[in-house]
This record gives sequence, structure tokens and C-alpha cells, in this order.
Amino acid sequence: MEKQYKISDLPKSLGITASLPLDYSPLLKKKYRVNILALGDVGTTMLIGLRLLGWDVISSIGICDINTKNLERLQLEINQIRYPFADWQDSSMPQLPAVHIVAEDKLFDCDVFIFCASKGVPPLGAQGDVRMAQLAANRSLVAHFAQLAKKASYKGLICEVADPVDPLAKAFFLDAGLKPSQVQGYGLGVMNARACYYAEQDPALLHYLTEGRAFGPHGEDLVIADSLRNYNDSYSCQLTDLTVHANVAVRDLGYKPYIAPAMSSAAISILLTLRGAWHYGSVYMGNENKGAYFGVRNKLTTQGIVYENAEVCEKLFQRLEHAYVNLGKLI
Repeated sequence: MEKQYKISDLPKSLGITASLPLDYSPLLKKKYRVNILALGDVGTTMLIGLRLLGWDVISSIGICDINTKNLERLQLEINQIRYPFADWQDSSMPQLPAVHIVAEDKLFDCDVFIFCASKGVPPLGAQGDVRMAQLAANRSLVAHFAQLAKKASYKGLICEVADPVDPLAKAFFLDAGLKPSQVQGYGLGVMNARACYYAEQDPALLHYLTEGRAFGPHGEDLVIADSLRNYNDSYSCQLTDLTVHANVAVRDLGYKPYIAPAMSSAAISILLTLRGAWHYGSVYMGNENKGAYFGVRNKLTTQGIVYENAEVCEKLFQRLEHAYVNLGKLI
């Protein structure tokens, strides 16, 4: 019988014998105050998704950006997205969370902080993994806002959306001195969604929709497994390649690929987190000195983060291990 491995075995690849527990829950309310930093293409699209879909778990949304005119515009326009009879006493239509401008020094007066800030998205035509090109620039941004979180003794949830998601999530955790379960990276949701899209185009890959999983980073080392029950390495690598380069396909058409990530990785996945539902995101696997935020299927409970500790075959585990070790080297 082939040897089986578990996701929880990954830290051993870095010589880690005991990982930090994920037993702290930053979310214990029914509705949450959400603050968003930076409202570019991703942040604005995500904001629309959160307002439309988050009425059951979000009480308010604060927005912060260096572009004050954009903030004023968004406060005007987003608050004008509403159901027509939501305020009627007998209405079954939802009242959507109000959007308001928040100053930088009040950013961490909230339950959920979403980091979308970036010092520059690579231009169209940029070669290679454009996400990793942003690491050095965005690392300094994280350091600044992590210190604000530390100063505020922040107890809530940090949602890291800016690229590269996974190493920046680790940077926020380290720089702010937070508990590891207070930070989650949101980049894997769209990778799963892209894998689903391409699986729907090929009958040989269609089983991914019900049997497959996405693992690892929002980038080149992504691991798509066509099936956990009957893993096929050829199918999995084919689907992984299609998924990793889906953003390039959009760029080749002359557009920046931000709509699907803003909705699948950010808005939808964050809302599932707030509802305590299963979703894709990166969680910390490591100790105080080394480790990585690694993308898995997980949910946030009142006892902390629970991730799907799936049993996988050796071939798949080798791919997961490669991705985990590479992430652990970044920061």
C-alpha cells in the first residue's frame, strides 16, 4: 500500500517539530466592522462585492486611500447601491452595510482589516511571475501598517490581499507581533476558480469540480490536485499550468486581471471566513522562527482556524513540499 502523508507534515520539511497553534479566534460577533486600505482596481471591485453580498455579516465598511477624491467618489457611489424597499418595515430586502471614509490613524478601529495596498502593479507586457516582482516594494508598506496594528494592540483579523499574498501575510504576522490565526492570505480562491473554469472546458478534467483541491501560493508554485481520492499527476500538472497562466491570458488581451481575484479570492472568500464557512486561504504553518503561510481549504471557528488536513499520496506531497519550502525561504 502506498504511503500516505498529511498536510500537517509539511513543516517537517523545514525541520519544524512543533508548529504554532492556530487556536485564537479574532471573530466572535454576528456582524463585523470592516476597514479596507487602498481602493485601486482590486480594492474597488472587492468593495462592491462586500457591500452587495456581505449584509448578513458586515455592519459597516471603512475605506482609506491616499487619493481623497477617489474616497469621496466611492463613498457617494457605493452607498447608492441598494435594494429599493430595504427601509420599509415589511420589506424582506436587505439593508446593505454603510460605507464611510476612515483616516489612517483609525484604520485598526475595526474587527476586520483588509490590506489591498500596492506600490505598483507591473505594467502590461511584464514577463515572469509579476506577483513576486511586488514583494520588495510592498514589504515596506506592510511594515508600516503592521506597526500601526501593533501600536493599536489589534485583536481582529488581518486579510492580506495585495501581491504576493502569502509572504506578505507572513510579514504582517511577524512585524505586528500578532497571533498566527489573526492573519490570513487571500489569493487561493481565484486559483481554485480558474481551475474550475478550465476543468469545465475538458471532460477529462471535469472531476476536479467535486474531487480536486487547490494548495499553496497565489503564484508559480501553485499546486492543483485533480483529485484527492484518485490523484493523477499528469491531469493535475496540466490543470495547474492552465491555472497559473490564466492571468497572462487576460494580460495578453490587453487587460489587467483583477476582477476574478477581487471577487473570488477577496470578497467571496473573506465573507465565507466571517460566516465560519469552508473557503480557500493561506494559514500559518511554522514556529516562531521559520515557516510559511500556505494555502489550504480552511475555516475560522470560535476555537481558531481549522484546516483540511487531507491525506495525500507521495507524488502530490512532493509537489506540496516543494511549494512550502520555497515559501518558507522568502521572508
